[in-house]
Amino acid sequence: MSTTYNFCAGPAMLPQPVMSKAQAELLDWNGLGTSVMEISHRSKEFIALTDQAETDLRELMSIPDNYHVLFMHGGGRGQFSAVVNNFLGENGKALYLVNGSWSKSAVDEARKLTSEAQIDTLELLVNDNGISSVSMPELVGEATDYRYLHYCPNETVDGIEIFEDINSPWPIVADMSSNIMSREIDVSKFGLIYAGAQKNIGPSGLSIVIVRDDMLELPSLPQSSIMDYRLAVKHGSMYNTPPTFAWYLAAEVFKWLKACGGVAAMARTNAKKAKLLYDFIDGSDFYNNRVSAQNRSLMNVIFYLQNEENNADFLAEASRAGLVALKGHRSVGGMRASIYNAMPIEGVEQLVEFMKGFAAKKQA
Repeated sequence: MSTTYNFCAGPAMLPQPVMSKAQAELLDWNGLGTSVMEISHRSKEFIALTDQAETDLRELMSIPDNYHVLFMHGGGRGQFSAVVNNFLGENGKALYLVNGSWSKSAVDEARKLTSEAQIDTLELLVNDNGISSVSMPELVGEATDYRYLHYCPNETVDGIEIFEDINSPWPIVADMSSNIMSREIDVSKFGLIYAGAQKNIGPSGLSIVIVRDDMLELPSLPQSSIMDYRLAVKHGSMYNTPPTFAWYLAAEVFKWLKACGGVAAMARTNAKKAKLLYDFIDGSDFYNNRVSAQNRSLMNVIFYLQNEENNADFLAEASRAGLVALKGHRSVGGMRASIYNAMPIEGVEQLVEFMKGFAAKKQA
């Protein structure tokens, strides 16, 4: 049976060892004779799972003791509104940096919940002869100007990543849905990090929130209880029944990451995967990438065929070759190869070989 490599942007592929273990344990987890989906989230067995998951995540990301780790509902979009409702209060203001589709969506959601005057934006994208890059401004102001600064370091739709640290006089809130644990970061530089699980953590429906103690002292707006960070902290992420199967799979992914050598080892592999694909694209006259080298995403490689009349053939032949979900987002077109942590380097090697062969055939 030939191997299929899934380049979907999300829900994305999960590590094969994790999926195999989940399959083996599906009907009998932990020797209980039942699925992990069927047991109480308050049972001692499941509590042991959640405790270990938090311990492993803290180790993987070197999360300081003055941060809470929450396992919540709603994915990334749910956190768009949760951040506003938890921190802005009646009179607070926030600054949103915009560098692509998801950061724009976060702004749109924030403005639904507040007055126009409460949300300021800074556009970071620069387009020079069709090549996109990010220009980071110098952020100067009083600490009281904004409750927080929000940004999305990796834009999955646009294939744009911000690698440099942001020097901000205001607490930084980061949407790391698509690049969490893909490379090392200093958690202590952030007021809050959130991530939808369906890229690098597990299945959709779960979100991870890493929040610093002092952020919970900010005044909040009225909101639903299940998205209240303070209640989530108080009740150990179990104010209501959590997405237990997603939590179980996330716990297994954390174990897998540790077995692979942790985030530092994963970062080295991710850099190799991305370099292999970008180097091939740059050396080709059949394909192109439209993002400046310093802002090319390590997780989502966007590329275009010079003659877009070949797009349908490319996708069909790639799928027959076991390379699936390569179609670019409808808003930007082209192709997108999402190469998150679970994508082995062999998948990228196979994609490059296919791209070589396809180009040679069309140019013959």
